[in-house]
Amino acid sequence: MASERPTAETLPRDPMARLLAVMAWLRDREHGCPWDIDQTFRTIAPYTIEEAYEVADAIERDDLTALKEELGDLLLQVVYHAQMAREAGAFGFDDVAAAIADKMVDRHPHVFGDARIDTADAQTVSWEARKAAERATRSTGTEVAGTLDGVARALPALLRAEKIQKRAARVGFDWKKTGPVIDKIEEELDELRAELAAGEVDQGRLSDELGDVLFAVANLARHCKVDPEAALRATNDKFERRFRHIERRLAESGRKPADATLEEMEALWQEAKTRV
Repeated sequence: MASERPTAETLPRDPMARLLAVMAWLRDREHGCPWDIDQTFRTIAPYTIEEAYEVADAIERDDLTALKEELGDLLLQVVYHAQMAREAGAFGFDDVAAAIADKMVDRHPHVFGDARIDTADAQTVSWEARKAAERATRSTGTEVAGTLDGVARALPALLRAEKIQKRAARVGFDWKKTGPVIDKIEEELDELRAELAAGEVDQGRLSDELGDVLFAVANLARHCKVDPEAALRATNDKFERRFRHIERRLAESGRKPADATLEEMEALWQEAKTRV
């Protein structure tokens, strides 16, 4: 970059060009920010994930002002990674934008071509078929493209469980009705109970059995067409509202939850269920 330090006035006026220039200067070895210069793909990745969740939170709260800000924060993450890649001589922001634009054109032949797709369900089938073909193209040598290829390991575990199950279901590895899924949950719970009833609990086996229960519950959510992440978020919010009710009611008598008995808090919990 040029040796002259930038100012708000000398930065480009075009919004996207301005953002790219800001990031380039933040990473500039001579004039940049020490913290930004020290970052790597791995150190920035957690912030990228966090910003995506903050976008989802703004949407959940129907807060469009916050959504604008959070989308900007998420865009900054894309620009950040692209700048580091450009420095490494791998690719730049324009390459990222061009690649996703080309992918969208390829996956929507009914919009950018002559294909006929009349429903959202049909588009989902077409989309997944093209993704599978892309995975097969990327496989090399004797490596066989697997059904579960491309399900990112960094996804939240509950979301990844759902995606893995959906992939397996596409090739017929799935129950047709919810009954067997519920039976599977009960089977996994029985195995968890047996582990807990054992003389000395092995934490490794206990974790394994509990993971099986959670995986089976995620499968039930998929069969019920319920987003397990959204369902759990809603339950988290409900628990928080009700527990805050307990805190408020105890505060009326100058107490905190630690000062109350479990029976008192349970009574207030039942009260909260009728109010919040």
